[in-house]
Amino acid sequence: MYRFAICDDEPADLIYIKNMIIEWGQKQHLEVDIREFPSAESFLFAYEEEKNFDALFLDIEMGEMSGVELAKKVRDQNKSIQIVFITGYMEYISEGYDVEALHYLLKPVKKEKLEEVLCRAVERIGMQEKALLMQNAGETMRVPLYEIRYMEVQKNYVTIHGKEDYSMKRTLREMGKDLDERFFQTHRSYIVNLGFVKKITKSTVVLKDETVIPLARGLYDKINQAFISCF
Repeated sequence: MYRFAICDDEPADLIYIKNMIIEWGQKQHLEVDIREFPSAESFLFAYEEEKNFDALFLDIEMGEMSGVELAKKVRDQNKSIQIVFITGYMEYISEGYDVEALHYLLKPVKKEKLEEVLCRAVERIGMQEKALLMQNAGETMRVPLYEIRYMEVQKNYVTIHGKEDYSMKRTLREMGKDLDERFFQTHRSYIVNLGFVKKITKSTVVLKDETVIPLARGLYDKINQAFISCF
């Protein structure tokens, strides 16, 4: 089951989006649970008790707290939720970069566009469920792929940099077999998660936390193509 939240202070718009999501779920043969919220504050109140939403469809222009403000609060606590902004104004689009919004939908929302975004959201959610199973010191740990920023070789060990750092005695080639299309090998000693990339230059890849990863000669065009294809 997919759990979606819609937050909009216009009841007609909220019902309109809800009905299209229900129709999409029926066509895709997917079970969808939809919660409705008339304000940013009402969503935050519920979110304190219930954080297992897969996606948030969020109107930008609301009452005291805007959709952008709400998105920032949610993103601080939840890196995996898919955020889709709904707005009637193009000038708000730049606001979404800080919260890694999946998409913007312009009002009046077209059914075809919403369905396309829903399919992308489900694809992203599926990607987040993938994980590496790592055995270290007699323990087995599950590291979700979406948490991994990059991997690097240090002597005979590969270090995985995520919420925490993990090292294990494997080759980068072996680790790469367990990854998906989000990951790109930039150098013989590095693999990066394209979802964390901020900037690509001819010789480096800069992550959002300002970590600088070397980029081997001849890979600039390939990593740009991979980056565009991934997102």
